[in-house]
Amino acid sequence: MLPGGPRNERQMQMMMRRLGMKTEEVPDVDEVIVRTKTQDHVFKSPEVTVLTVQGVRTYQVVGTPEIRPRGSGGSASSHAPSSLPPAPAGPPDEDVQLVMEQAQVSRSEAVEALLQSDGAPAEAIMKLMTRRR
Repeated sequence: MLPGGPRNERQMQMMMRRLGMKTEEVPDVDEVIVRTKTQDHVFKSPEVTVLTVQGVRTYQVVGTPEIRPRGSGGSASSHAPSSLPPAPAGPPDEDVQLVMEQAQVSRSEAVEALLQSDGAPAEAIMKLMTRRR
């Protein structure tokens, strides 16, 4: 709880409403995967809450992850059937989509910006946004 802040759930909800904050549970989540350059953090059956503040959505994931090295395709959760060739090297599709949406650019521009920023979506978005000015 916040020091000097509300002492009960009802007061907390009222304060959050006044500040324009909204929370919602995401039901029936099977799995959440957080990918870094070297590892996958796999949360099985986590609790996921979305906090929206002034239109910005923040996801909170609660659970214990199984940490796996990237590219360890030995798990049953691998999504690519073995009959398909491996995906071409490049930025993850989730990052490309994020950059496309946030910077309002084409797929090729998003991929190029991600490659120039060593795969950092925030940096790619900032570069694209400052180029427009």
